[in-house]
Amino acid sequence: MSAKVPNPIDAYVGSRVRMRRLMLGMSQERLADQIGVTFQQVQKYEKGTNRIGASRLQAIASVLAVPVAFFFQQDNTQPLATDGLGAISGLEDLSDFLTSKEGLSLNKAFMKINDPSVRQSVLMLIKSLANTSEPPLVRAPPAAEIPFGLRN
Repeated sequence: MSAKVPNPIDAYVGSRVRMRRLMLGMSQERLADQIGVTFQQVQKYEKGTNRIGASRLQAIASVLAVPVAFFFQQDNTQPLATDGLGAISGLEDLSDFLTSKEGLSLNKAFMKINDPSVRQSVLMLIKSLANTSEPPLVRAPPAAEIPFGLRN
């Protein structure tokens, strides 16, 4: 028997709920209290394990102060494209990144940089760090250069 795989749209909507909740610094428990469910239910919504009903999605949108359409839009100018959504490579990684504390923090900090040239420099730095195939080799200094008190 295989595990049930979440519907890609349910997973996408759930990831958007999680992203917005984290953007607001809200806990799963607080969201759950405000919409009348358990925090475990919020976890299942965010993972896409459980589908969010229309009235519940409206309540979540109200608590998170966004329109319901926020949970479906990939781009504000286009409706959600559902064809092949489950087959997009890297979608899970992107969703995981955008909903992680590090990803959210990095995104917030990056968006505060107003100077386009500084943004470009930060992007180039991150790309160069990501392309480093091996960690730099750190060589220990000769024993003669190590202060006497630090020697074994």
